[in-house]
Amino acid sequence: METHNNNNKDHKIAMVGTPCQILAATKMDALSDYTGGTPIDIKIGLFCMENFSYSFMKELLKEYEMDIKDVQEIRIEKNYLWFFLSEDRILKIPLEKAKSCVRKNCQICMDFTSELSDISVGSVGSPSGWSTVIIRTNKGKKLIEMAEKDSYIKTKPISESGLKIIEKLAKNKKNENKNEIRKRENIGRPVLYRREISEDEFEREISNCQFEDLKGDVVDVGACVLCGACIYTCPENVIEIKDRKPEFTGKCREDCNACYVACPRTFILEDILSKDLDKKPLGDFIEILSAKARIITGQDGGVVTALFSYVLSRNLVDDVIVVDKSSLEPWKPEAKLTDNVADVLKASGTKYAACPIFKSLKDSRESKSEKSKIIIEGGT
Repeated sequence: METHNNNNKDHKIAMVGTPCQILAATKMDALSDYTGGTPIDIKIGLFCMENFSYSFMKELLKEYEMDIKDVQEIRIEKNYLWFFLSEDRILKIPLEKAKSCVRKNCQICMDFTSELSDISVGSVGSPSGWSTVIIRTNKGKKLIEMAEKDSYIKTKPISESGLKIIEKLAKNKKNENKNEIRKRENIGRPVLYRREISEDEFEREISNCQFEDLKGDVVDVGACVLCGACIYTCPENVIEIKDRKPEFTGKCREDCNACYVACPRTFILEDILSKDLDKKPLGDFIEILSAKARIITGQDGGVVTALFSYVLSRNLVDDVIVVDKSSLEPWKPEAKLTDNVADVLKASGTKYAACPIFKSLKDSRESKSEKSKIIIEGGT
């Protein structure tokens, strides 16, 4: 087994992501001997019931004679998908109708509140203009306390009724998607990340698995989350995502299984993702609060934007990963690694479509490598 080291310990990054993206980051670091690890130091997870295909969403809008380039904001509220358009126009589509755009991988996800993050953030359960914050680790607790002390956010206790709403939604997702997992397994479509496996079995299963196995076990059966972990960990740079799924462009290095191990939908050891979490609607946590940004105006409470602005301004991390809109395709989400608070402010708001978030880490690493090469060659 030979891997490259992705993890520069002197460079710290904060990320915000959906439950599957948080799981990928956790898995890559826990299995760094295979994947090379990541420089991600702070993980802020989002509440997520499901994600939508950008291509399908664009086609859905055409049915209503609307162009996705006119979309200013998207929200999910009161069983509708709301599109706020230019010229003060609003289009609302029943969620049942919008379900046709949901990515298939979302139907086997058991996590509503990003249970493996340091802090989870979502609008459900808190009053309008506030976010619900689930503090899961001591690192997350310290960050919230520091940000509140320095007046970036303010917090208050969450209401009992709000907490019950979150728990109900989380239970429903676990129960409904557990049934979907059973259905897929019964017809021979593997859901590998849900299978119990020992360390010895894990080693045997993944020992010879390369991209072709990833394609067969995950991509071809509709389980790919489009996170880009496979792109990031590939030492040969022969995986790319052009639109809806990873594609292979070269030849695997002998004995390399980094992409297969990094994927959040292949085998996962119990100490990374415990099956005990199935019995806990919200996972393990220290405290649950309602919070909002003091100065920044966000889509809901502006908490993620405020926390990212805080960690950059206080030099707690070197960069953050944000998801902004593509400059080439209207409303298409695009991940970006940045140390600029202005970029954080510009990227605020939920996009509701999947994007290869870890590709931004790969692009940054290659850019730095190229700059170093130019400097060295210029010096000689």
